[in-house]
Amino acid sequence: MVCFHGQTERRRDNVIQMKEDIISGSGNVYQDLKIPDADIRQFKAILAAEIIKTLDKKDLTVRKAQSLTGVPAADFSRIRTADLERFTSDRLMMILNKLGSRVEVSVKVKERKREAVHA
Repeated sequence: MVCFHGQTERRRDNVIQMKEDIISGSGNVYQDLKIPDADIRQFKAILAAEIIKTLDKKDLTVRKAQSLTGVPAADFSRIRTADLERFTSDRLMMILNKLGSRVEVSVKVKERKREAVHA
């Protein structure tokens, strides 16, 4: 994510010019916006995006996906609209498996910064 914090400057010819500070994000929009459980939300969003790509690649409607996997059509609709609160990461991986994909997860543990640790 890149944020622009602009300041305007008016030149003599009345053209407004932006001076921009560019701030690069961490790669996790939830973390950048300080949303709780950022890592989990990012992981679920990645899994949901893969499910959507698979549905699109196989030209599956939510009803066809339900027939193929046994997963309710309403769940596929929720995934398509990024309504992921009801889903665990495990469930999203299971849905991907039922769609014929293999999920590989790599874990990298980093120590939190002192001020970010919650008691």
